[in-house]
Amino acid sequence: MKGNIGVTTENIFPVIKKFLYSDHDIFLREIVSNAVDATQKLKTIIQKGEMKEEAGDLTVHVSFNKDAGTLTVSDHGIGMTEEEVDKYINQIAFSSANDFLDKYKEDANAIIGHFGLGFYSAFMVSKKVEVVTKSWQEGSKAVKWSCDGSPEYTIEECDKADRGTDIVMYIDDDNKEFLDEAKLQELLRKYCHFLPVAVAFGKKKEWKDGKQVETAEDNIINDTTPLWTKKPADLKDEDYKKFYNELYPMAGEPLFWIHLNVDFPFNLTGILYFPKVHNSIELQKNKIQLYCNQVFVTDSVEGIVPDFLTLLHGVIDSPDIPLNVSRSYLQSDSNVKKISTYISKKVSDRLQQIFKTDRKDFEAKWDDIKIFIHYGILTEKDFYDKAKNFALFKDTDGKYFTYDEYQTLIKDNQTDKDGNLIYLYAQDKDKQYAYIQTAKQKGYSTLLLDGELDVALVGLLEEKNEKCRFTRVDGDSIDRLIQKDTPAEVALPETEKEIIEKVFSTQLPQIDKINFNVEAHALGEDAMPITITQSEYMRRMKDMSRFQQGMSFYGEMPDMMNIVVNTDNALIKSILSEGTEQTKAKLTPFDNEIKGLQARKEAIDSENKNKKWDEISQESKDELDKTEKAIDEQRTKKTEVIAAYAKDNKVVHQLIDLALLQNGMLRGEALSNFVARSLELIK
Repeated sequence: MKGNIGVTTENIFPVIKKFLYSDHDIFLREIVSNAVDATQKLKTIIQKGEMKEEAGDLTVHVSFNKDAGTLTVSDHGIGMTEEEVDKYINQIAFSSANDFLDKYKEDANAIIGHFGLGFYSAFMVSKKVEVVTKSWQEGSKAVKWSCDGSPEYTIEECDKADRGTDIVMYIDDDNKEFLDEAKLQELLRKYCHFLPVAVAFGKKKEWKDGKQVETAEDNIINDTTPLWTKKPADLKDEDYKKFYNELYPMAGEPLFWIHLNVDFPFNLTGILYFPKVHNSIELQKNKIQLYCNQVFVTDSVEGIVPDFLTLLHGVIDSPDIPLNVSRSYLQSDSNVKKISTYISKKVSDRLQQIFKTDRKDFEAKWDDIKIFIHYGILTEKDFYDKAKNFALFKDTDGKYFTYDEYQTLIKDNQTDKDGNLIYLYAQDKDKQYAYIQTAKQKGYSTLLLDGELDVALVGLLEEKNEKCRFTRVDGDSIDRLIQKDTPAEVALPETEKEIIEKVFSTQLPQIDKINFNVEAHALGEDAMPITITQSEYMRRMKDMSRFQQGMSFYGEMPDMMNIVVNTDNALIKSILSEGTEQTKAKLTPFDNEIKGLQARKEAIDSENKNKKWDEISQESKDELDKTEKAIDEQRTKKTEVIAAYAKDNKVVHQLIDLALLQNGMLRGEALSNFVARSLELIK
């Protein structure tokens, strides 16, 4: 018998070859899945009592013959009659699985096929496909269907002893890789590793006389009852760890896991693992495998799993996730959102449970899991409300606090004069050690925020909590970071302030991409003589520029560093006193000249006070410009005098280098000079 395949689109096979599936190797999943379908259907029929004979061995077999150029998938399932072949293969629009579900909808939960096009994926890699099949129904005759990739087919009776179906694919010249044992083994493991019916690929091998030889035992490539299909109550920790190592052989032990099991309002099972991450390079998405009734679908689970949980490892299995014909891309559907919301809730509930049950263990794992939780807080709108109950802060002494606990701890002591609660933090407790110690001397606590997402996190926490501010402990002098109602500092006379600031600003080194600004402040006798600080805002912007698109220009800007000179410190007082004395005679004429010039400038400004710019005479404009330039010249000369004094002052250079060294900015020749000067000073 010959005929044409019933399709609504002309020349369907080129479409199948190019567009039906995104990856050609998906054909193997489809053909093996169909074989599993047929086997599952037979089990259902037996359960219904419609078939009396013994089921026998139901293993699906995958085999290849390189010489013949064939790849064959054989099952001992339900088989087909000639009429069924005509309906389900020749008429592409129909799906045997859909018909079967209509008839056995209460018993056929494990039927995989949804669309009836899976069989035709064989033509993506085949120049000819044969179907040799015999129905389970008593008295049925075996038939062979054959098609060479055109709409024409032949169907004829043939010899076949047992019920079931053989799909014989004659692999075309462009796809000979699918006749390679290693390649087939790889694909079967990827797509068929957990199919619910045993799948055999060749025979098991063993070492004998120095080489591998085949045994008589089938090589079963799948686990028909993977861990997620079992009840959590029946499993031990060792079972979960073993399964994790099976999924990810090189990953080590997971931190902990969450077993998903829900049957209302949708069906969903699975196991999600929190991996132990040693560095950011190991943070990879697409480590969660999505299955549909134990058939691998994809490892791109965006849309099914909340974005922050795509960093987890594990498996999810749901027959309720809508898939297109390739089962490779998710469609928009309300079920997907429900499943995503459920998974997020389940994860947060599990984390809360672990925190409450064994807080000590949770704290021990916090440094490893915080990146997942912080990512969730930052990306999932509703996750913060759940996570704030178990998310932790760690201080620089290694103690852990919930957000509420830490707020209570610092509320009394770290609230500034304006009622703002100030959270001090360090990103590197070794580099910022001196600043942490200064804060500790004031009775202040400092958090350790050394994670990659912590900069973004503090911004969110400031939004979520009114009248609170996070600032790095080296962002300014401690008394200016947490300003209290204390008497204002006694300001230096302007002339002395100018001298001490110029003494240090003129001697600062030129460092690439760093700009220094020197300020003199009274910080207390016991405070450091010089402190280097950086604006919290600019630091955050530069940190964020490394991770956030559109902010890269901040990363190109130089670091703006403040050099705070403590005018209360004895060393600074000594430098100021000596500098004032040694430069007084030279600076006085410049000061007198500047006073005269400023008086002249004020007179010009007064004359033109109520005039618009275009109403001022050119003569007056020229005189003003000449006066301003003269003032600048005198100030430059003053700076040169102060710089000449500071140039040979070893204490000035030692204090600058000590501050730079403390902040990791003293390198190369400058560091060598510092060492030599230090040896000279202590002789």
